[in-house]
Amino acid sequence: MDIASQQAIDAPHQDERASPQARRAVWGAFVGFFVDNYDIFLPVIALAPAMAYFIPKDLAPTTAAIVAAMIFATTLIGRPLGAIIFGHFADTLGRKKVTVVCVLGFGVVTLLIAALPGYQHWGDAVLWVFILLRLIDGIFLGGEYTSANPLAMEYSPKAKRGFYGALIQSAASLGTAAISLVTLAVLYFLPAGDINAPYVQWGWRIPFVFGALMAFGLAYYYHNSVEESEVWRKAGKAARTESPLKALFRGENLRSFLQVFVVMTGFWLSLNAALAIMPGLLVRRLHVTGTHLTFMLVVAYVVLAVFYVLGGIVSQRIGRRTYLMATSAISAVVGTFCYYKLLGAQPGDLPTIGLLATITTVLVVLPGALGCVYINERFQTGVRASGFGLGYSLAIVLPAFYVFYQAGLANFMPFHYTVLVLVVVGALLIFVGAALGPETKDVDFGPKSA
Repeated sequence: MDIASQQAIDAPHQDERASPQARRAVWGAFVGFFVDNYDIFLPVIALAPAMAYFIPKDLAPTTAAIVAAMIFATTLIGRPLGAIIFGHFADTLGRKKVTVVCVLGFGVVTLLIAALPGYQHWGDAVLWVFILLRLIDGIFLGGEYTSANPLAMEYSPKAKRGFYGALIQSAASLGTAAISLVTLAVLYFLPAGDINAPYVQWGWRIPFVFGALMAFGLAYYYHNSVEESEVWRKAGKAARTESPLKALFRGENLRSFLQVFVVMTGFWLSLNAALAIMPGLLVRRLHVTGTHLTFMLVVAYVVLAVFYVLGGIVSQRIGRRTYLMATSAISAVVGTFCYYKLLGAQPGDLPTIGLLATITTVLVVLPGALGCVYINERFQTGVRASGFGLGYSLAIVLPAFYVFYQAGLANFMPFHYTVLVLVVVGALLIFVGAALGPETKDVDFGPKSA
């Protein structure tokens, strides 16, 4: 068989094959998202049993709650800032360089946090230093996925973008599960308690150091194994506007951004309803605590990761738009019903509670499987990093105030049922946002791609 005949046979299948460069880029983005979510929840999960190390007991409860919330919230605030700053450089200087800088950045910051002295040594100053470091941490974290995920998607073959994008997205829930398991393991050997307890004094540092080491390993991997995006290189200077941010907020790019913003606002609202609100409801309403609570959440997050990957495969067959609309409808109806049944479960019936918690988590958050691939497909090469980073991060702002929405709804219904309204509203936003946008699974990446 001559070369021409062989090329004719191979041509229909070339778009289905992932090159070694693609696999390395996808693996890097997967680990990056894993470490990102591991890092994000360090103060919430790993530091929670040792918060007395930074917040004294004589501090007013309201003030203490505000300080703890600020430590977490400043990281979330930093993410869109990172998308703005590093999205510009990822679109103009290259995806790989920015990824390496950002991964090293949040690795160093996480290590600095692990070395912080407590309130007993620095007083109020340590709280401000902690908050500042978490803000910087969030900026670097936002920059990491803003550059790494477009790089991975630009290397992924069109026929498998849904699968690879969902695989990367699944790392988010796996990272959350990992920090829960690491913290549980450390607490087993180093119990928490009063201010002098081993975990409170130094045990909490172990999950932070582990997170920093993962970041350094990821930076080394990117520097030595991942190549710059060929799509970005071939696009040339014509596709690299001097100000990607300006280009993002005008014309067709602006319309794409606003449509993505609606979808992602719905996603974050649904995510908060499942991942942020559910643990508190399990504790307060169903009296699930300690290792039982951790085990339930870990199982739910791992199962969610599996369904994310399956969702990406399904979207490759039926289309992203159809998938988002179908799963958001399922979330609004079936997901809300399962959440209602969970809230009415019998306290102490751990098998039923665990099963319902897992099913509810999957059904409510399932549209999020396309968070990575769909946003990247909505923007052209010259603004793809900025579009993805801001589209993914900025939409978190409004859903972040979910507690206030619940407080308002509590004037009309029992507080614990207000989460059901958030699920429905989140699903509706995803449905409407997807309906307003085009189908993207067959889009060609390049300077003129939509």
